[in-house]
Amino acid sequence: MQFPILSTLVFLPIILSVFVMFARRANQAKITAGLISFVNLVLSLVLLVKFDKNLMVEQFVEQSMWIEKFNIQYFLAIDGISLVLILLTTLLSFLAIVFSGVVKKPRVYFTAFLVLEGLAIGLFSAFDAVLFYVFFEAMLIPMFLIIGVWGGENRIYATFKFFLYTLFGSLLFLVALLYMYAQFDTFDMLTWADLGVTLSIIEQKWLFVALFIAFAIKVPMIGVHTWLPDAHVQAPTSGSVILAGILLKIGTYAMLRLIIPVLPEATEFFAVYVMGLSVVAIIYASFLAYKQKDIKKMIAYSSIAHMGFITLGLFALTELAVQGAVLQMINHGIVSAGLFFAIGVIYSRLHTRNIDYIGNLADKMPKYAVVFMILTLASVGLPGTANFVGEIVILIGSFPASATLTLLAILGVLMGACYMLKLYKGMFYKQIDSKKVEAVSDLTLTESLVFLPLVILVFVLGLFPNLVFDLTEVSVLNVLDFFIGGY
Repeated sequence: MQFPILSTLVFLPIILSVFVMFARRANQAKITAGLISFVNLVLSLVLLVKFDKNLMVEQFVEQSMWIEKFNIQYFLAIDGISLVLILLTTLLSFLAIVFSGVVKKPRVYFTAFLVLEGLAIGLFSAFDAVLFYVFFEAMLIPMFLIIGVWGGENRIYATFKFFLYTLFGSLLFLVALLYMYAQFDTFDMLTWADLGVTLSIIEQKWLFVALFIAFAIKVPMIGVHTWLPDAHVQAPTSGSVILAGILLKIGTYAMLRLIIPVLPEATEFFAVYVMGLSVVAIIYASFLAYKQKDIKKMIAYSSIAHMGFITLGLFALTELAVQGAVLQMINHGIVSAGLFFAIGVIYSRLHTRNIDYIGNLADKMPKYAVVFMILTLASVGLPGTANFVGEIVILIGSFPASATLTLLAILGVLMGACYMLKLYKGMFYKQIDSKKVEAVSDLTLTESLVFLPLVILVFVLGLFPNLVFDLTEVSVLNVLDFFIGGY
């Protein structure tokens, strides 16, 4: 019997968070949570080492009957797409805990991060739809607490807005799950992928609409996006990192698992509309980002634009575009996390995020300026950085599906460069008369160590993208089996 490494990754941080709750002092709570998260990071690297990228079936399978009467299983497994997202989750969770400073109720705070980490890994490895739904919903609770308890002045408004949006989507998700169970008599998502094509086109279209709305809220796509800027602005720095780096990927991951392979004919029918909506998101969110004074809200809107590139690639339904979209999910997680960490650094010193009150940091914080420049150039897709590869592969892969929409999406790349370079110029080279800015200190050792792995990954994935492509190729082909006629 193989070691249940996936169950360990899921439940180790959740169960051991009890020790955090019983920590006597704040620093003990942080150290305990950090050690637990570090162990999970090491376990995920073991998963990477033992993963066979050439196998065409799911690996590390843990499958047993959970609720026999309804044929609900405890079914965990991973493919290449799951693997890279689990690695991203364990890395960002560890860094978020390390970065966290002095907070009120530290035991509950760090417990919430550990529980959230375990639930996210559970979602990325669940292959039973009910189990997937349980993790999908349960992740709301710790994130609700993180924003609602440790957020800014308007945290209650932002929290309830976040909760109500996602609850509405969850109800549609539940209705779709129950309908598919009635048709297939199982919640096995692999069986759904095999049998989905037997549904009539009308059934597929209605299910597509329900599931797409549910997952589009999580992305979020334009029209259901307004909760995200509020949530980011009110969330503590580490909460924003997890929200942007991990939680936004739930929507796109669910589309890969439960829409594209399960409802192929409806996906083919709606694909061009979703691509159009993605392009609107890219351009509209870029305009909104350019006009922001709050630097955190600017990065929040930039996330909506970058997620638009990901959904554009997913619904282009070509191998190249979907590969690029999966890579860009990882890239966005790394770069957006780095930018939110960077905003947290300056907020901790100046206690403002208003660009009008920040300036001349290049002289005062040279190390910070270098890190922020690397993250800025990665965000705008400079060649040699990870985002460049992800965006160019998405655009090349999307061109056969719709040349017009792909060309319009390129405007988003140009606009991204405009608002990010404007942000950098304002923060680091604008002259400002401020005693706080005059007294500001550069990165601490802890802050530098948090940025180090992110900066390294920006260049490693930019220069060697096959590190991800090789892991995800077989999984992407499985997802697109209907559209490419087998392989």
